[in-house]
Amino acid sequence: MNTAYDVVAVFCGGDGRHGNLLGVVRDGRSHPDEASRQAFAKRLGFSETVFVDDPDRGVVDIYTPGVRLPFAGHPLVGTAWLLDLEVLNPPAGEVWTRNDGEFTWITARAEWAPERTVRRYASAREVDALDVPPPGEWVYAWAWEDEAAGRVRARAFPGRGDGIEEDEATGAAALLLTARLGRALNITQGRGSQLLTAPGPDGTIELGGRVREVRR
Repeated sequence: MNTAYDVVAVFCGGDGRHGNLLGVVRDGRSHPDEASRQAFAKRLGFSETVFVDDPDRGVVDIYTPGVRLPFAGHPLVGTAWLLDLEVLNPPAGEVWTRNDGEFTWITARAEWAPERTVRRYASAREVDALDVPPPGEWVYAWAWEDEAAGRVRARAFPGRGDGIEEDEATGAAALLLTARLGRALNITQGRGSQLLTAPGPDGTIELGGRVREVRR
């Protein structure tokens, strides 16, 4: 595998641990067509891999191990941090970014997120106890940890049968939940990843998290 790529962990916890791994191919010309990009993303095996086609305009292309995505949260947050870009252009539309020193933020729309089953549970303990469901349905399971404070416990099961049984941190699903609840959220997902959201004007939502580079 001679393709040059970076690996970052996106939506890390406050202690810098966890986060969802992301592969970023800075020179998209190394894989010029969809078939070769899909094959490379499958070989890497991360939840998503990004190919940067134009770093000046922030044009990016996003793949899971099995499908191409018009939009995904953790790839855009991670790429914005890694390349220090103010705007990204995935197929879904223009995404503005900012960095406040600790968190990298993107501004997006919930309608860009792929369809998911968002399923509420009575307690965080129930979410923690869930088994991975069989493939076939993309399930985002959540419960309040502290409703007054906007703190949520969540887990995500892509159900695609592509080797990713559970997604460690899912930005698109966080956007969907934020739009449904109409309020800012502090989400703990997976083993201990943290995602922050804040509704904005005109139906936009800010999504933020910590990012760190992963040595390989």
